[in-house]
Amino acid sequence: MKPQLLALITAAAWGIGGYFEKKGLHAGNLPPQVGITLRTAVALVVLALVSWPQLKLIPAAGGRSLLYLVVGGGVVAGSVGMLCFYAALKGAPLNRVMPIAFTSPLFGMLAAMALGGEAITIKTALGAVLTVGGIVLLTI
Repeated sequence: MKPQLLALITAAAWGIGGYFEKKGLHAGNLPPQVGITLRTAVALVVLALVSWPQLKLIPAAGGRSLLYLVVGGGVVAGSVGMLCFYAALKGAPLNRVMPIAFTSPLFGMLAAMALGGEAITIKTALGAVLTVGGIVLLTI
């Protein structure tokens, strides 16, 4: 499947999933951390089943690779990011939370430039400006 189509499916899944997550938090009057725990528990089971044949590759990945995944994915994105996202979902309308929360590509681009040495192009800079402009428009 083409990466662009996978990215579009990702956006749809996250947007639609966010709607149901917000509904679930409010319907059950649950604190955000309980919602994240339920989400993560279900995701762990599904992902473990899907990746079962490849789990044997973990020991050969090396410490640096695993550290990047644990810190970046587990702590920063998976814990800090999700705790803040769920708290935002619980406290504000979805149409205010989602545009701001999904500026993540902008921060990914900035990290890639600052930490990874990736060059910024006119196209990338214009895309970033348009993204931020659209978010400002949606949230004011």
